[in-house]
Amino acid sequence: MPLLALDELRFTYSSPTLLDGVSLNVERGERVGLVGRNGAGKSTLMKLVAGLVQPDDGSVTFEDGAKVAYLTQHVPTDLAGTIFDRVAEGLGDLGTAVADFRRIDRLVQSGEASEEELSEHAEAVAAIGEHDGWDALHRIERTLGDMSLDPDGRFESLSAGMKRRVLLARALVDQPDLLLLDEPTNHLDIASILWLQDYLGRFDGTLMFVTHDRAFLRALASRIVEVDRGRLFDWTCDYDTFLARRDAQLAAEEQQQALFDKKLAEEERWIRRGIKARRTRNEGRVRALKKMREERRARRQKVGTARVQLQEAERSGALVAKAEGLEFAYDDLPIVDGLDVTIFRGDRIGLIGPNGVGKSTLLKLLLGELQPQRGAVRNGTNLQVAYFDQLRSQLDEEKSAVENVGDGRDFVEINGNKRHVLGYLQDFLFPPERARTRVGFLSGGERNRLLLAKQFTKPSNVLVLDEPTNDLDVETLDLLEELLQEYSGTILLVSHDREFLNNVVTSTLAFAGNGVVREYDGGYDDWLRQRAEAEPAAVTEPAPSPKRSLETTAPPKPSAKKLSYKDQRELDALPARIDDLEKRIADVHQTMSDPAFYQRDGQEIAAAKAELEALEAELAEAFERWESLDG
Repeated sequence: MPLLALDELRFTYSSPTLLDGVSLNVERGERVGLVGRNGAGKSTLMKLVAGLVQPDDGSVTFEDGAKVAYLTQHVPTDLAGTIFDRVAEGLGDLGTAVADFRRIDRLVQSGEASEEELSEHAEAVAAIGEHDGWDALHRIERTLGDMSLDPDGRFESLSAGMKRRVLLARALVDQPDLLLLDEPTNHLDIASILWLQDYLGRFDGTLMFVTHDRAFLRALASRIVEVDRGRLFDWTCDYDTFLARRDAQLAAEEQQQALFDKKLAEEERWIRRGIKARRTRNEGRVRALKKMREERRARRQKVGTARVQLQEAERSGALVAKAEGLEFAYDDLPIVDGLDVTIFRGDRIGLIGPNGVGKSTLLKLLLGELQPQRGAVRNGTNLQVAYFDQLRSQLDEEKSAVENVGDGRDFVEINGNKRHVLGYLQDFLFPPERARTRVGFLSGGERNRLLLAKQFTKPSNVLVLDEPTNDLDVETLDLLEELLQEYSGTILLVSHDREFLNNVVTSTLAFAGNGVVREYDGGYDDWLRQRAEAEPAAVTEPAPSPKRSLETTAPPKPSAKKLSYKDQRELDALPARIDDLEKRIADVHQTMSDPAFYQRDGQEIAAAKAELEALEAELAEAFERWESLDG
């Protein structure tokens, strides 16, 4: 039996049905990435699996004794207390009892316990001894240690990234067989994302997760399941293979629908011929036509792609901003210390650094919205700035999407063309009924698209984007990337999306700590490479523990050595061996991507999975050997 089985699952909030009779099996050890457009039903599917909502029809079943843990995409705002207490909650009542025992035990050990507390301590010791409490205590402490968490730290005082780490520890402490993660990278900085990616890479359970972070998806997912138009499409492959196969499938679907529509049109013309033809018509053909009409009405069209346009203003001067000896600090905490940088028209600059380090502050300094404490900033001429705020504070939650964009007008002007607000918002995937919805009821992805729509009505030659990628689906991200690549103005971009940075920016300002900001050519990967060359000790960026620096020390690269004849022969043969292994893996993926494959005998499915794992292990070993010989 699979670890998780969904059978003819059906769920709807309103028309159309969100999940329409979907089925899926998940085996132990799989890493399933759920993808799909905003609103397709990914989070709802996760909640159904977690048991937080009940299906209208169908069933969700697990292997006997399987434990499931769910990490929501939103960090609760009402949680407080020590980190130990929050993590212990993952063990239910036993965890609460262990947390109470620990609190009282610390008082006893310090000699500050009252007579009543001493009595409570004795009762607590007896209680947890009867219910495997000592094992629970050790598991909590081990989990806290593995995740570099201070058990006595206060949850409410942590950053968003550290709060998410605590909640992940709470989900993992009961050693779940299936871990459900809904947008785990949202609002995390790059260091925290890398830490989470590395930690989950070592997790030996089964993962099912939703993310719009393409680099995160590539690193972790071994199987892609797409939620689209009420159905599940099981691709059983990695993310890049999924993209290629999906594009081919959509092209085939489009061609098939075009042929169907052409045949339907021909049959409609036939049925509308003269009276004589109607008297002698074939009743079987009429019934077939009625069936085709019903099939056409039932067809659910794929959600279109947003058609986004930027309204560009007249060109700015060649100089956009020049900072010399820039210094700024909050309460003796340096944000920028002695920065010299020049920004020219057409530059696309990314800002990289941990949450709270001062990226938004630096943007305000460079744009003249905040005065430096020392040094100077000179801005160029004819600057027209459009600002995308990560907190979406420019949106009025009490007004509708139409009211936010139109500001009381029915029309907006885009690059000289007058557009009705409703028509303009449809370019951003807001149908009329959704465009009239109050912003407070829109999803995170919809709010981000709405803010883009609002800002892009304003002519600009400097575009400031502070975390624009949060909650956006992959298709909209791809489109936004293309749009920014074609933008002739200047772009200042704050983002923790590594692939987005790689695809958009031409240079990077990276915060190195203590107010030091360094400039690098290129995007995120270029920054990593240049930093490693300049500072050999800093080749990775793990997430910071509460008392650790961001920088880690890597072993020095060994000097090149002369290979023996045998080793040289092995090195020369490795490329062909790797190519053969990759082809064999692709063949197995192709076999397993067929939905009919999972209808086969269980032993045959297990044999195919075992073959795939063996081939992938052999491929990893071949790459490791290549690096060893070629180093």
